[in-house]
Amino acid sequence: MGVEGCTKCIKYLLFFFNFIFWLAGGVILGVALWLRHDPQTSNLLELKLDGAQAPSTFYISVHILIAVGAVMMVVGFLGCYGAIQESQCLLGTFFACLVILFASEVAAGIWGFMHKDTVSKEMIIFYDSVYDKAISDTIIDNSKRQAASSVLKAFHETLDCCGKGRLTSIMTTLTDQLGATNLCPKAISMTSCHTRIEDLFSDKIYLIGIAALVVAVIMIFEMIFSMVLCCGIRNSPVY
Repeated sequence: MGVEGCTKCIKYLLFFFNFIFWLAGGVILGVALWLRHDPQTSNLLELKLDGAQAPSTFYISVHILIAVGAVMMVVGFLGCYGAIQESQCLLGTFFACLVILFASEVAAGIWGFMHKDTVSKEMIIFYDSVYDKAISDTIIDNSKRQAASSVLKAFHETLDCCGKGRLTSIMTTLTDQLGATNLCPKAISMTSCHTRIEDLFSDKIYLIGIAALVVAVIMIFEMIFSMVLCCGIRNSPVY
């Protein structure tokens, strides 16, 4: 026989939350892999010019998310098995893993909040340097024009934008029409690339934040239920 009464209810609640936790781990892993291989972000973050690589701070968060998703799936399975088997050892291990995961998530959340604008700012700085090189090299050194222009055009076509702002958008569009450059998308776009970059990475960072918040709430319930069930098993007369 196993636990009875309210403790038995806690057992099945813990199993249910662990199953949700396992599914959430799978979803987070899938989302993280999508963020890692999303054409928009990967096209931008893999750009190089004169040996300078586009900032990869965003990928640090994504790689952490991949690791968290994989660990969550393992821990979720451990919690499900421990609840069904009513094993104090497995439940204790599960609780310890949850505490470590929760502490790591809080630390990552604080770091992410402090650096939430870093990804966009770094990418904007990289874009500005590429834009300046493409425009100045077009005038000064034609031999460097092709490399800078190809990188800048990749930005413009990926984000459907042109220039740092309205003034540079108009200027670049005019030089394209005069045949001096070939930098903007064929469909004339007056949208600032700064705005596009901020929107692109802000949306994805908010997605990561929402996923982390949902997982944190599930973790809190699981820690409570696992300790209650563990104490119930210990105090059960059948053991």
